[in-house]
Amino acid sequence: MDDVRPRSRAPGPDLVGRTADLDVVGSFLTRPADAGGALLLTGDPGVGKSVLLQEACRTAAASGVRLLRASGVQFEAKVSFAGLNQLLLPLHDRLGGLPALHRRALAVALGVGSGPDAGRLVVSAAALALLRAAAADGPVLVAVDDLQWLDHASARVLGFVARRLEGSGIGFLGAVRTDPGSFLLRAGLPRHEVPPLDAAAAADLLGSRFPGLAPAVHRRVVSAAQGNPLALLELPLTMTEGQRRAAEPLPRSLTLSAPLQELFAERVRGLPADTRRLLLLAALDGTGDLGPLRAASSGDGWLDGLAPAERAGVVRVDPDAGRIAFRHPLTGAAVVELATSGERRRAHAVLAGLLPEDPERRAWHLAEAVVGPDEPAAALLEVAAHLAVHKGDAVRAVRALLRAADLSPRGADRARRLAEAAYVGADVAGRLHSVPDLLGEARRADPGTEGSLHAAVAAAHHLLNGEGDVDTAHLVLVRGIDGALAHGRSGAPVEEALHTLMAVCHFSGRPEPWRAFEGALDRLGPGVPPLLAVSGRVYGDPAGATPADLERLDALVATVDEEVDPVRIVRVAIAAFYVDRLAGCRRALWRVVRDGRDGGAATSAVSALMMLCHDAYREGRWDEAARAAEEGVAWGERLGYRLVALPGLYCLALLAAARGDEEATRSLTGEMVAWAAPRGVTMLEHFAGRARALAALGRGDYDEALRLGAAISPPGRLARHVPVALWTARDLVEAAARSGHPEEAAAHVAAVQRTAVVSRSPRLALLAAGAAALTASGEEAGALHREALALPGAARFPFERARVQLSHGEHLRRTRAAHAARVELTAALETFEHLGARPWAARAAQELHAGGHGGRPVRDRSWTTLTAQEREIASLAASGLSNKQIGTRLHLSPRTVSGHLYRVFPKLGVSTRAALRDALGPPPAAGSGRMTRDEGRAAP
Repeated sequence: MDDVRPRSRAPGPDLVGRTADLDVVGSFLTRPADAGGALLLTGDPGVGKSVLLQEACRTAAASGVRLLRASGVQFEAKVSFAGLNQLLLPLHDRLGGLPALHRRALAVALGVGSGPDAGRLVVSAAALALLRAAAADGPVLVAVDDLQWLDHASARVLGFVARRLEGSGIGFLGAVRTDPGSFLLRAGLPRHEVPPLDAAAAADLLGSRFPGLAPAVHRRVVSAAQGNPLALLELPLTMTEGQRRAAEPLPRSLTLSAPLQELFAERVRGLPADTRRLLLLAALDGTGDLGPLRAASSGDGWLDGLAPAERAGVVRVDPDAGRIAFRHPLTGAAVVELATSGERRRAHAVLAGLLPEDPERRAWHLAEAVVGPDEPAAALLEVAAHLAVHKGDAVRAVRALLRAADLSPRGADRARRLAEAAYVGADVAGRLHSVPDLLGEARRADPGTEGSLHAAVAAAHHLLNGEGDVDTAHLVLVRGIDGALAHGRSGAPVEEALHTLMAVCHFSGRPEPWRAFEGALDRLGPGVPPLLAVSGRVYGDPAGATPADLERLDALVATVDEEVDPVRIVRVAIAAFYVDRLAGCRRALWRVVRDGRDGGAATSAVSALMMLCHDAYREGRWDEAARAAEEGVAWGERLGYRLVALPGLYCLALLAAARGDEEATRSLTGEMVAWAAPRGVTMLEHFAGRARALAALGRGDYDEALRLGAAISPPGRLARHVPVALWTARDLVEAAARSGHPEEAAAHVAAVQRTAVVSRSPRLALLAAGAAALTASGEEAGALHREALALPGAARFPFERARVQLSHGEHLRRTRAAHAARVELTAALETFEHLGARPWAARAAQELHAGGHGGRPVRDRSWTTLTAQEREIASLAASGLSNKQIGTRLHLSPRTVSGHLYRVFPKLGVSTRAALRDALGPPPAAGSGRMTRDEGRAAP
């Protein structure tokens, strides 16, 4: 991730999004030298007036214009002629050329002479005469910043001068805040209102100075700044490193830096106490509703209390609509920071009392109103946290739980809330807090049972994604669950722990760990939640799922579109995934992904991408599968959740294997095994074995494919608690049949046909029927192939259907049904070509040739379909460089190089790196066409 500290600025001001304003200033500066004139730059504090003024001065100086500069200073505002002294003192040597009356008046005003006050009119005329004398030598630019702080006497003189500059060769350029009390704004001078930056320019400015801000933090700053450049550049400086990375929660109200507080608090300080009290209520309420202010006031004249703030331009009040709005959101933040802690607590207490129907907001106000431990406030915050989790807002949930832990009088409650914060925090981008630290605090707060279950769940997540192993995570969870059940605990915490234990058992890839999970379900009896009960069957052992299990799952899938909890959506989808019900969850899963991209539950979003990429792979949407897998893997690694993202590597490995990229297959599966083996994550080793077996089938190495398939589940048996055994059954049957082991192939077909799920899944039915056809001969083989291809829904799975068409075509050619063979083989070839499944396309083409049908070569695809980066990577691969060497040269990871290559292969119509050089050929002639762009990140 990029550094989130502010990047050092290049020389010169940052003028992002100021093209129109610079044009206005430039037009003013390029007026003829003898024209003269005045222009005021107006706008809110921090909007960029000073930067524009500075740029104007730089431009003027570069063109030979004489500069006279001054700036209003707040502490000199009561010193008469302090600003004029600053501006005209550089012309002191020219005083002698003025008439005696003007010379004496100006010398006294500037403090360089003594005598009676000559009067403001004489001083003003003398100042104008002095400037005209200076302009006799060439154009002069008078530039004054912060005119609102200029002393009154100087402001009146400059107003007099600025209205009399036409034809003088003198330009007056001033910057002044939009303030009802500013004298010069009433002087009738031309003005240009400097607007806030638009959203795009604000995002560009913030990104250029703080390139590593987490997306959610970046959006929060842009929203709070409302286009104010100074706020955009100052707000991140008030945050900790962890807050910038979204590793720690941001405060509910952003803290202002000293410069920002000074800018936005100036108008507030002078307001009456009752006005500030109403403004504080409005700022802390944050809804813009006048109702709480009315309810917190007595008498009919309560609205009059806001009048001073309206006159000062601090707020806008619309009594008819019942709304109040701060002129700038950061003014509200300044109101809060100017208040004392006692004033803030009293205001929060008032607001908490006015919100009985809004438990979340009431909880936060009450938490800020109390002093010291307070269980009612802590309990309300815990409720608010659970509501936030159901809305998918894990950041808000963790913040609520941590505050609830701080307010908990009992150690047991504090421990439970800290442990739950650790668990929920593991599902937020960047990790809000250190999980081990929170767990350590939880154990110290309560070494007993009440907090141990949450701590066990959080510890298991930490172990699985860190340097721990499956067996240790399993032991931690089983101890926590046993302790909870022994003390009669049940409900959501136990359910959560059992879901986590189920995932641990699944990743173990072995039957032994499941015994503890099944024993815990037995102890719960009829109180087992439906999703947990169904998942334990179809997720744990899909081959053993009964029709009743599948019906219960179908009922859950039917409601997933209405579900708002991303964790529950993902859990239903995982269960559906293992028995081919994922299509019904697709829309809800994409919703989880979009929410995660917007700062919601990140781990849930990564898990959703993992299922969606495999769903796309199964249905032949292979480019979409690759994009979803790549995004999910990168996201998971960025968060430190390696285990969650590794199924994405599995998907990429399957794609590489199907497309014949042997090096990518070896690299991806090797990476999976290297991570999984020392941690005991056998399921990932099974995933890697399936991808390697598919690659072996593609290159015709059937003995190797049989060895790899049998390591997952032996022929004739579908291993319990190994879901991938069901998916790889067809591959094992083909490997056995083609390597001279027909009995083992037939035994495995029989094992597949005994499972209930096969008859209730179009894809699994296609795989099973295709496998059965491979073990038959004569007319029976033909009938079984036709039966497989005629299955309802078979066309949804083009790769598997094309493999059945290929084996059917091979059978027909051997039985001399030439025309029918050609039909099947041509259909298979076209599908394989479309998918880029090169080894399979080559087999189909060879069969066509063997049947005397010409065996047209696999369709050539011009390199003009490649992007610039794909072309560069392909050229380097053709020269003999490895993925690692290419990555080093181009500053890419080897996995990214591999990803580009398995998209390049089908575009060029090749299946090996050796064929790349011939496929690339000479570069296309100029004007022969444009390269296409990558489609970018996966999103429906």
